[in-house]
Amino acid sequence: MSAAATFCATLVDEWIASGVRHAVVSPGSRSTPMAVAIADRDELQVHIVHDERAAAFVALGLGSLGAPALLLCTSGTAAVNFHPAIVEASMSQTAMIVLTADRPAELRGIGAPQTIDQRHLYGASVRWFVDPGVPDPAESDSWRPLARQVLHTGSRGPVHLNLAFGEPLLGEADELPAHIDAPGVGCDDERDDERDDERDDERDDGDAVSAEIDVQRGLIVAGGCSGIDPEIIAALVEHTSWPLIADPLSGVRHLPGAITMADPILRHDGFASAHLPEVVIRIGRPPASRVVSEWLVRAEARVIQVGGPGVIDPEGLVVARATPDEILEIAFTAARQTPWQARWLHAEAQALAAVDRIFADAVALTEPLVARIVAEESGARDLVVASSMPIRDLEWFGGPAARAFANRGANGIDGTISTALGRALGGRDVTVLIGDLAFVHDASALIALAGRDIGLRIVVIDNDGGGIFSFLPQAQQLDTERFELLFGTPHGTDLAGLAAAHGLDVVHPTTPSELRAALRSADPTDDETGPGRSTVIVVRTDRSDNVEDHRRLNDAVAESLGTRPA
Repeated sequence: MSAAATFCATLVDEWIASGVRHAVVSPGSRSTPMAVAIADRDELQVHIVHDERAAAFVALGLGSLGAPALLLCTSGTAAVNFHPAIVEASMSQTAMIVLTADRPAELRGIGAPQTIDQRHLYGASVRWFVDPGVPDPAESDSWRPLARQVLHTGSRGPVHLNLAFGEPLLGEADELPAHIDAPGVGCDDERDDERDDERDDERDDGDAVSAEIDVQRGLIVAGGCSGIDPEIIAALVEHTSWPLIADPLSGVRHLPGAITMADPILRHDGFASAHLPEVVIRIGRPPASRVVSEWLVRAEARVIQVGGPGVIDPEGLVVARATPDEILEIAFTAARQTPWQARWLHAEAQALAAVDRIFADAVALTEPLVARIVAEESGARDLVVASSMPIRDLEWFGGPAARAFANRGANGIDGTISTALGRALGGRDVTVLIGDLAFVHDASALIALAGRDIGLRIVVIDNDGGGIFSFLPQAQQLDTERFELLFGTPHGTDLAGLAAAHGLDVVHPTTPSELRAALRSADPTDDETGPGRSTVIVVRTDRSDNVEDHRRLNDAVAESLGTRPA
């Protein structure tokens, strides 16, 4: 009893000493020793999340702010539900300490209730798996080093501790082992370090970064997860005199030289063909736009990768990796005193003006217009956006104000609200832009949301199904009934009723001015009443109309550039 309590209290004490401040706990019995150790410490903010799948994405959202959160659940299938968020954390290199309770080894594999094989449950998605066994006081000298090693390894991705506890589960902690300055224990599984070494070797196989990239037709493409200061990106733009295609996740759309309308511009075949780059400096992840990605493949340009989590080269175009300093050391001159950058900026201005005219005349809300309004009204707030159509509408038509966070490691729609909740619990004011399927998929995140001391603004575009599939060839090649069955997938859920069932305020704007008013009225208050209630803003659209709305915008951009797209 006391060994388990002391073991857990020691780990928690060491993590707190190293800066951990948040724990996400899903209720259960077998996890009692660790849950009590977490709850006993005032330094930790403890967030109870009933559904384990949502809880893991909440921990992901907290970890995206810098320091890992503790993520705890009981034994059995509860632990399996952590897996989607762990995959995302791994691919986005987000800090996370996963704590799963388990039964002692002698109770595994004999049909004990709520017991599954949890060893290496998450496979290669975790940086380190540890199964230390039932706590043994004779090994107490290893507890603090273990905690340190977990925190160190978990700073660049998820780490999994599978904690076996015998009964009785409640006990009093004895005196904790003293703090020591010794290094943490070594990993018994070095596969991740070996993979990193192999990736480093691969990155060095390409052409060296040199003056050979000083060309007129260069391009900077900035995406999310780069870890590069925006001021450094601004310096690269000024240094190279190249245009900057800026994804909303890059946070640099406000910079001089930024191109925010790349997708609709590059649908104009004349412009796309006449402006193929020779060299691309890609900062962080690629943009979401398939048009931009396919255009870069068509250009066969040499790609220099700067920043970003791991190897990102699905097209096989990366010839080298570099730091910003290495690029800034090159004396760029080729693009100076040429119209290369100016032609891009002229196209950007024409495209923006064409889209702005359509938006200004709109009397009803369209999905692209919702993305633009949400971007403009978010201001200093965090904007968390779902994958699928919302991230694309924000990229294509969100304009210079579009600045967002999204789970783009695995590009899944799951866990969007939960991730936003995690960032909100970490102290951010957060707006969410999400589609109806992603909203329903993460509906368990709404549990107890009304009682939390935050004010989420959740904007749901409700077109009763998977809107993005209407843009794919399947929509034209399949008959309507089969398409709707397999891809349109109408769900028929009353989203407003679902939100209201959780005690949340619901608004139904139908015009641009009503949406702006709803977003402004949902802002957190600054007085004694606290941040206010979380609000769900439901915007109804039609999937067929949405395809036409996008066509009109893209045609308007094409006309502003001289001709319709081929």
